[in-house]
Amino acid sequence: MKKISISAVLTGVLLSLPVGAGAVYPVYTGYQGQSAYSNQGQVMMPQTVNGQGQMVYMPSSNSQIISSTTVRNAASPMRVTGALPQVGSNVTNAGRQYYLPSDYDRLADSGLYVGMSVGYSASVMGGMYADYQNEKNAEFVPGAFQEAPYNTENVIPLQLSIGASLNNDLRVDFSYLRYGGMSYAPSIQSADGIGGYVTAQVEGGAITSNSTMLNLYYNIDSYTGYIAGGMLRPYIGVGLGISLNTIADYVVYDSTFYSEKDPSVAGAGDLTGISDVYAYHNGGTTEQLSFMLEGGVSTELDGGLKMDFYVRYSNLGKVKTSGSIIVSQTEWLGDGAGGEYQAPYDSVFHYTNWYESGKLNTVDLGVRLRLQF
Repeated sequence: MKKISISAVLTGVLLSLPVGAGAVYPVYTGYQGQSAYSNQGQVMMPQTVNGQGQMVYMPSSNSQIISSTTVRNAASPMRVTGALPQVGSNVTNAGRQYYLPSDYDRLADSGLYVGMSVGYSASVMGGMYADYQNEKNAEFVPGAFQEAPYNTENVIPLQLSIGASLNNDLRVDFSYLRYGGMSYAPSIQSADGIGGYVTAQVEGGAITSNSTMLNLYYNIDSYTGYIAGGMLRPYIGVGLGISLNTIADYVVYDSTFYSEKDPSVAGAGDLTGISDVYAYHNGGTTEQLSFMLEGGVSTELDGGLKMDFYVRYSNLGKVKTSGSIIVSQTEWLGDGAGGEYQAPYDSVFHYTNWYESGKLNTVDLGVRLRLQF
């Protein structure tokens, strides 16, 4: 009898645990507790499973009455109203864990993409200057002895890229960026040989830059929040690569008359002056380290298209000639009677390793269209 009673008590305690455990969850706030598995003081013992998959409890014949355990009412849950913080909220970090999918997923980056951008170079910084300005007789080779700003009437940077999103905030791509529409300055200030400068005219010298870069972009809405009511997602980017900068051949024409000797004291055939100096500069291509910094905002169009509006700073390295300059000039000779005349020939000189170069930096405004897969 004692052995059976102990068994019945243990069974009753074990069977009461699920109800006691369940009571801590606020499933039904109006639920009222009652004695666990009791029927007029008799302990109900599990016997069998009926045809509907429910456990049937039968009273034990040799059991003692045990005290029933009353389950307490569940605590009333607190209801929170209002929208949770959106992704990127700077009010609480909860916005990075609990978000509104309709707002977040719409601007999220995912998978592979190809992109194409077109822009306008609002500012092109740098210019050409003569690296040979301290060479002997350098004044006889017209060049940009004072830095000459580039001619940049219509600089349209074009970019093609292919990349992938690493996660919702980070994406990487490989891009090809081309700059055209630049050229050597249309006029320059060249040394006159006596400490001053003269104006010389320039023709040719088209400049192009072709850059390949590896770029990394990071969405910063975690710190700034969305812009324009969730329509725009801000980002920053950085890129590093190699740039091939090319300058075409150009000719510099200096119409100044340079007096070499007073004709009144010059002998017959003596050089008295030089005029109409043409300097033919051979262009060149140089390989330079380049980098870019970018900031902008992204939005979404239909059909899996994303659009970036950006401001980009590009440092493309240097533009540099090949160092070969051919100078043609008209010479004037004394006639021995106090006068001078134009020589029946042109004097031609070839200079090597006389370079002209200039840094090339741009600030671009543009728009990029990305198709996500």
